[in-house]
Amino acid sequence: MKYSLTKKISYSIIILMLLVGLTLTTIFGMNGKGYGSAKDINLGLDLAGGVSITYEIQEDNPTSQDIEDTIYKLEKRIEGRSTESQVYKEGDKRITVEIPGVTDANEILTELGTPGSLEFLDYTGYTAWSQGEDYTPLLTGSDVKAAQAYSDTSSNESTPYGVSLTFTDEGSEKFADATSKNIGSRIYIIYDGAVVSYPTVNTAITGGSASITGMETYEAADNLATYIRIGSIPLTLNEVSSNIVGAQLGQDAIHSSLIAAGIGFVLLCIFMIAIYRVPGVVATLSLIIYTTLVLFLVSVYDLTLTLPGIAGIILGIGMAVDANVIIFTRIKEELADGKSVKQAVKGGFHNALSAIIDGNVTTLIAALVLGIFGTGTIKGFAITLAIGVVLSVFTALAVSQSLLTALVNLGVTDAKYFGVAREPKKTNFVKAGKFCMLGSLIVIIACFCMMPVNNKSKGSPLNFSVEFAGGTSLTVGFDKEYSLSEAEKDIVPVIAEAAGIGEAGISVQTVSGTNEIVFKMPELSDDGTDDSQMSKVRSALTDKLGADVKEANVISGSVSSEMSKNAIFSVILAAILMLIYIAIRFHDVKFGASAVIALLHDVAMVFCLYIILRLTVGNTCIACLLTIVGYSINATIIIFDRVRENIGVMKPKKATYKDIVNLSINQTFSRTIYTSLTTFVTIFVLYIMGVASIKEFALTLMAGVVIGAYSSVCITGPLWYYMKTKLGKTEKDA
Repeated sequence: MKYSLTKKISYSIIILMLLVGLTLTTIFGMNGKGYGSAKDINLGLDLAGGVSITYEIQEDNPTSQDIEDTIYKLEKRIEGRSTESQVYKEGDKRITVEIPGVTDANEILTELGTPGSLEFLDYTGYTAWSQGEDYTPLLTGSDVKAAQAYSDTSSNESTPYGVSLTFTDEGSEKFADATSKNIGSRIYIIYDGAVVSYPTVNTAITGGSASITGMETYEAADNLATYIRIGSIPLTLNEVSSNIVGAQLGQDAIHSSLIAAGIGFVLLCIFMIAIYRVPGVVATLSLIIYTTLVLFLVSVYDLTLTLPGIAGIILGIGMAVDANVIIFTRIKEELADGKSVKQAVKGGFHNALSAIIDGNVTTLIAALVLGIFGTGTIKGFAITLAIGVVLSVFTALAVSQSLLTALVNLGVTDAKYFGVAREPKKTNFVKAGKFCMLGSLIVIIACFCMMPVNNKSKGSPLNFSVEFAGGTSLTVGFDKEYSLSEAEKDIVPVIAEAAGIGEAGISVQTVSGTNEIVFKMPELSDDGTDDSQMSKVRSALTDKLGADVKEANVISGSVSSEMSKNAIFSVILAAILMLIYIAIRFHDVKFGASAVIALLHDVAMVFCLYIILRLTVGNTCIACLLTIVGYSINATIIIFDRVRENIGVMKPKKATYKDIVNLSINQTFSRTIYTSLTTFVTIFVLYIMGVASIKEFALTLMAGVVIGAYSSVCITGPLWYYMKTKLGKTEKDA
């Protein structure tokens, strides 16, 4: 297609205006109210703090199962507001809910309501209840799965508002039996000792769902739906305190991280321009658009951004860079074949398409599965990752292509501004692969053998965080107000020394409007003697800081067993689906199998760091491991794409699979190094400038980048080769 000069200029101006507009929107927002701006993004408990509400269980001797169910249902209830909330048991009869990004505790209390008991009674049961006699409810709140208000304004009814109910499997059977026996009679809904509704049964309801109709206002319907939802909790809870708590990482962490991100981004852009020249400039503009779009969508969709969410964004940036590197490498190869710049640009984007699509689709599969079945931190990570994946494809295949094509149409057609690919080296990666696989296996086995040793010598095989293992919560009052950074500098070392634990295992939360600070740490021994950890900590705080321990409680982990099960299930399902997708796309299950094995290798190798260095195993650990999975699978797909391409070209010429694999890895080696280097540098700056908790997070990510690059080059391709030639009926070309 030929363009006039006017059209070329107009096209370029439109793209420039898009870039400027997105940047301004990200900075200032829309409508002058900050909507859609980066500063309007909701931050999680670790970055901005929020509301902490403590409930007391009213029942005597509640079972552990009822407490677990209550915690899980509270998690699901507040999930609509934020995926990054935390719910955990405190002491024997208290449950604490922490919700990020909120500055009004009363707002949350109103929204959640007071969790009480919910029962459905027939007339006989209602009569007995009203007279204070014993009765058996038809259903309880635990039989209700969901309740939602609705309005049917299209009907001619004078009272078009109602509540739709969905029951559990057991609840469906109970409700079907109850309605079949009470046709024409009322069913009384009792919440927290009061009748909230008494609908008449018109017909037996057997489908597992029902509607309560005849509400005069939507507000009345919504209130009833709220009663039913909160009444599904098996225990009766009474609110005893609510506080505004500060960020766990603090403003210093946010400030230093933002500066680090900025420096890393600048270094990334300089590197891309130095290596790829004009395409590098295009990549820089494309990455700016990518970043602004990510921040805009996170803000618009009211997502809560936490440290794991930032990990998802970092991975997205890495994939956006990778997509551009793949394209520009292909352009260089086209120029090396003697094609014109215009032909090379067109051919480069065409040849890179399959690798970019396959790499991002596999990562998107993992993100979608984690987002659907995961909870809490995992869901937050998955959402930001999914946004990043979609936008990385868009910016690479639409924005970068449009910008580069526009420059070529404007006359930038000198090959020296694009570079020419060098002849790939002839390193025998297949031969080296067997030694790499053996070495990795030895390291993994040795590290995992350390776990029982750690368990015996240090009390646990891994250094689990309070989020996983629970611990002790101390509410301490001081004679002055401490900032978070001051508390970490002046108070945390005192507690750590007295208790004999590491400073990294102690989290800090300030309480707004008071001089109180909440410290969470591994469980402290407390046998009442002066030698117990609790006694030593109390004495140290009193003697050295004049502080008063107002409250001390044993708390459960905020990552419930149900959340852990969901996480494990979602990761396994994601791996299976990725294997199936790769096998279908590459017409060989061995591609999928070797990719999944390589992923397991990368996760295991990084996990070895947590074993050896006793790093904290918590939500950030999960985020790191998931990031590595997404990062590594992308690198694997790039190599497999070349293997598939080269099989079609070289096999008719009787080339061996060993030659094909070695050539493919050598062809993509520069891409692997460049992408890994750019991602590593960005995270390294974060490591240098971040606070202690950020440093641990960045350290494992850097290790993951290095290990991912190592496995994609030295293990994945050779592993496929050995599976291809040593398994099944195929040629032996060793």
